[in-house]
Amino acid sequence: MDKFHDECGVFGIYGKEEASNLSYLGLYALQHRGQESAGIVVFDKERKRFYVHRSWGLVADIFDEETLADLPGKSAIGHVRYSTYGGTLENAQPFVGNDRRGGLAIAH
Repeated sequence: MDKFHDECGVFGIYGKEEASNLSYLGLYALQHRGQESAGIVVFDKERKRFYVHRSWGLVADIFDEETLADLPGKSAIGHVRYSTYGGTLENAQPFVGNDRRGGLAIAH
């Protein structure tokens, strides 16, 4: 490799109040890693539920106070995307999946 190539940015937080707000700040700091899309998945342990928000654009344009308030929980992962292919919202991360044992959120 003859030069540096930026690729996606990933941020995670566990066991903190306002995990969505902290994830927002982390993604904002990682915005240089990807500017195509961003997303945050928060897990609310009390409700045993994932909350997801992801969209096209910059972190500051995607998330506002109201959106972050709709992401309750103490654990979160966030992602900013540097596109290599597949410019559809289905490719915006983090991904969430569920099966009979529960759910899983992942970003890479």
